Amino acid sequence: MTTGPFHPTAFLYQEHGPIARLTLNRPEVLNALTFDTYKQLRDLFAALPGRSHVRVVILSGAGRAFCTGGDVKEIIGRLQGASDEELLDFTRLTCDTVLKMREAPQMIIASLHGVTAGAGAALALASDFRIVSDNVRIAFLFVKVGLAGADMGVAHLLPRIVGFGRATELLMRGEFVDARTAEQWGLVHRVVPAADLENETSVWAESLAAGPDEGMRTTKALLNQTFGFDLAEILEVEARAQAICMKSPDFGEAYRAFLEKRPPSFTRGRTEPEK
Repeated sequence: MTTGPFHPTAFLYQEHGPIARLTLNRPEVLNALTFDTYKQLRDLFAALPGRSHVRVVILSGAGRAFCTGGDVKEIIGRLQGASDEELLDFTRLTCDTVLKMREAPQMIIASLHGVTAGAGAALALASDFRIVSDNVRIAFLFVKVGLAGADMGVAHLLPRIVGFGRATELLMRGEFVDARTAEQWGLVHRVVPAADLENETSVWAESLAAGPDEGMRTTKALLNQTFGFDLAEILEVEARAQAICMKSPDFGEAYRAFLEKRPPSFTRGRTEPEK
């Protein structure tokens, strides 16, 4: 186990081989976010492309909830009376945090329990997978505090995940949805009893970490790119990307494993973590 080159003070970060765990750690305020949290999250995700041995990041929260959003005193209070430039600096910081999450080549699993609201829901949405406990309650609360629902990329991402109509409801009303509703709407990938959340998240992380590195990283990059392409353009992009993946050791390993009638071992030849 290692913390790698990161020494965050606003949350916990540990690497266990190919799996990293990032835990929001202000349980006394239900992991409400501060300016420092955003800055350190942004910087960590921006640096993850250089941690090639890390395949999967688990994003979770300590205590009774995942994250209730921005801290009322630390953020909302401090923004009262801020200048136009200061406000824009802050909103760009929050958006850049989401951008760095989407640009990170690693798979990000949001492991959610309890209240997951506002900016916390946006961080979960920016993740690649959402595994939740049956006590989770999710809401995009921005309109409830007089803001636009289009914040931190949610107006871009949410309709693509749950459909335009559901996204409109979630963003315009700002109401909480329970775990089963979130699952039915396609907002989350799996609902499990609270006692099983950590184990289920680990099972997903280990499965993803054992997958083909080049293919999975390329898939994530292409999922991001498809938002702005027409079909002919994306087919050409996919063709070029797939041709590159076909040169990777993982593609050859999958072929050999098929011939030898055994499961592929995609971990061969991977770099060791930095000390």
